[in-house]
Amino acid sequence: MFRFVWLFFGMLVRLLRGRQSLLLENLALRQQLVALKRRHPRPSLGLFDKLFWVVARRVWSAWKQSLIIVTPETVVRWHRSGFRMYWRLISRVRTQVGRKQTPREVRELIFRMVAENPTWGAPRIHGELLMLGFDLSERTISRWMKRAPKDPDRAKHWLAFLRNHREAIAAMDFFTVPTITFGVLYCFFVISHDRRRILHVNVTKHPRSAWIIQQLREAFPLEASHKYLIFDRDQKFGFEVIAAVKATRIIPKRTSFRSPWQKDYASHCTSWVRCDTTSLAKRRCDSFTPWAFRGGLSPGCSYRQSFLSLQA
Repeated sequence: MFRFVWLFFGMLVRLLRGRQSLLLENLALRQQLVALKRRHPRPSLGLFDKLFWVVARRVWSAWKQSLIIVTPETVVRWHRSGFRMYWRLISRVRTQVGRKQTPREVRELIFRMVAENPTWGAPRIHGELLMLGFDLSERTISRWMKRAPKDPDRAKHWLAFLRNHREAIAAMDFFTVPTITFGVLYCFFVISHDRRRILHVNVTKHPRSAWIIQQLREAFPLEASHKYLIFDRDQKFGFEVIAAVKATRIIPKRTSFRSPWQKDYASHCTSWVRCDTTSLAKRRCDSFTPWAFRGGLSPGCSYRQSFLSLQA
């Protein structure tokens, strides 16, 4: 520190001297620096020496011509290191950045409202919290609603429904099969839950609503013996398909989002069936009706074996 002050004082004194005297002094100093560099090729510089050259780089345009001890790239590297050090020190200061954190009691209150009122959405909960004096945005409430813990009783209720009404439940679903010509076939089937019996199966390249309705008519040609029909939230099962299901006096039951386990045996069927592509490609016409597949499936029977029996 004392050397740096002494250097600054000497600079002020030299500002008052003549130009000829300064040139002779610079010449003498340069000669000594050259001799010092021959003896010590890599002189050690302190922190204040580096700071001096960093400041000189910022305020003096001709700083490169007077630099002898180190290269200009070294000074630039010092400047970048100081820049990183500066922002590293700032980042260590713990100041609150961004939006305020939602208090824990407010989060628990949101979770309680979601659990006790399943039909309430984010606007309704937002209004209730405003009346209680909690000022939160509706988007924040929507984000915390997605993180609410799931009610395990709902899953138990659905499993009890599947067990108690197994004889009156049927399920429908799709699975895809790639063809040898790089196309995709959509296989539609309806399965009964009582004996795991396939009621209807067909294949198409274009699964439209009208085609699905026709398959339901063929699956339930007479008065349906099933009371419930389970299917997922695929876009192919639109309002027209739901209306056709109700027309057969069957109660449609849609599963929850991302819950394939709620389809029970239909989910197992789509998971394990892997049909032979070549054989199905030969049967991809709309008149494909594999009656041999309509036998019952025992609890130990493989769905894969039943589908592959179509190739015989």
